This record gives sequence, structure tokens and C-alpha cells, in this order.
Amino acid sequence: MTNKTEMFKVKLKRIIRTGFFNFWRNGTVSLASVLVMTVTLLVVGSLSFFNAILDTSLAELQNKIDINVTFVTTAEEADILNIKHSLESLPEVLLVTYTSREEALEAFKVRHASDQSILAALEELGENPLGATLNIKARDPSQYGSVAEFLEGDDTLSSGSVSIIDRINYFQNKTAIDRLTKIINSADTLGLALSAFLIIVSVLIAFNTIRLTIYIVREEISVMRLVGASTSYIQGPFIILGIIYGLTAAVVTLLAFLIITYCLGSIMGSFLPSFNLFSYYLRNFLEIAFIIIVSGTLVGTVSSLLAIRKYLKI
Repeated sequence: MTNKTEMFKVKLKRIIRTGFFNFWRNGTVSLASVLVMTVTLLVVGSLSFFNAILDTSLAELQNKIDINVTFVTTAEEADILNIKHSLESLPEVLLVTYTSREEALEAFKVRHASDQSILAALEELGENPLGATLNIKARDPSQYGSVAEFLEGDDTLSSGSVSIIDRINYFQNKTAIDRLTKIINSADTLGLALSAFLIIVSVLIAFNTIRLTIYIVREEISVMRLVGASTSYIQGPFIILGIIYGLTAAVVTLLAFLIITYCLGSIMGSFLPSFNLFSYYLRNFLEIAFIIIVSGTLVGTVSSLLAIRKYLKI
């Protein structure tokens, strides 16, 4: 049992050493394979950053989304407050803020303090044209639909069975959110398609590189077969070679991301203050590194197996 273990260790060491030897012996070809794999892994890793940026942007937009309900100018304050209390009793509603007609008029004057024509027109009008409003914050953006349905129900009717609501801005905001969600989904699909394409290209290049390596050492392989070397012993170095390609490309990719995210971190902060690319990379380094290393190893291993199966069985 001990002799078998020792022989296995010796064979494994030789296989690994031969794999590294082939990697360095065909330096130019190996460099080309590593570079192509690196580009592929950069795209694969970029999907994580891209999704994080899109999710942060969507979350910020969703946090800014609310429902503003504007009431007709003839609405009684008591009726409006009754609706406010009804809304506050809904489990979906987090906060309801009431703004009276007078407060709305004062806020309007402050916003347009520099526009004398608007203020003059307001003075000529002689009365307050603005209605009271309710600002509604839901606990979750997905719950605004049910809140809007409630506002369109009978609870928003005055004593004369006429709706006292003039306008609800939810539907304009919903359209914007839905469009942004579609853009994100399309971007995700495009990113996956691009990654799949580059992975296929990497596999093909690594496949041909390893086939070239096999062709270069074909006489050595023939001698090994003549002396009775096992198939696994012959194939092993080429599998190791593919794994080396993938691992080298993964290390290069992780170092490239370190530099790229550091340089872009401060730049992105100017238009997305709540998201720092470099901090995100450091926080999620283990997860990103795992994805990159596994992807690189799989691409290299699959390429090797395809090349071995195609050539060594001849």
C-alpha cells in the first residue's frame, strides 16, 4: 500500500512538473492563451460590478419614488385627514405626510422666488390655485400598486360621492421604474451573451494551443506509449497545462480589477455617491475571486480535455 502511494506521488509530481515545463517551453503560445482567457474573465467579473451598479441605481431610484396625491381645491380638510388616517392603517404604508393648501402655496412661492412673472401671475389670480397634498411612502416599492388601487377606491370620495382627488403621480413613476427594470434586464442578457461568446473563443484558442503543444511533443508521446505509459500519465501534463492557463489568467484578472476599481472608485463617486467600486471589490473579494478562479480553471480544463480527446486518440 505504501509503495503504491509513493508511486502515485512520484507520478503526480512528474505530471505537474511536465505541465509547467510545457507552459514555459511554449512561452509565446501560452502568453496568447492567457491573454485571451484574461479578457474573458474580465468580462465575467465585470458582470458582478455591473449588476451591483445597476442594483444600487435602481434602489436609489426606488427610494426616491413615492406617491403624491393632490386634492381638488374644494376638498374639505376633514375629508383629506380621514383619507390620511385610512392610509396610515394600511400595512403597506410606512409614512403619510399632509401638506395643507396654505403650506403648498408658501412652498410654491419659495421655489419660484426668483421668477417674478410667476409671482405676479399668482398675485393677479387673487386666490390660492393649489390643492392640499398627501405624500405617501410605502414600506416596499412593489407595494405602491396596492396603495394606488386604494386611492382609486370609494374611500377617496367626499360626502357628495364625488372624488376629491385631483391627481396621483404614481403612474408616471411606475412607468419610469418599469422602463429602468427592462433596461437592466436587457443589459444582464447582453452581458451573459457576451461572456458566453468570449468563453467559447477562449476555449477554442486554448484548445488549439494545447493541440499545438501535443503536436510538438508527439514523438515523446509515441515513445511513452511504446514503453507502456498509462493514458492518464500521458494526458495528465496537458490537463495541468490547461489549469495553469486558467489560474494564471485568473490571477492577472484579479490584479487588473484591483487597479481598475481603485482608479474608477473616486470617479464613480461623483455620479453615484452611495457606491464605491473599490470598496465593493474589497468587500466581495473572496466571492469574486472564487468566481474568477473557478471560471478560469474550468475553461482551461475543458479546453485541455477537448484537445486531448481530439488528438491523443488518433
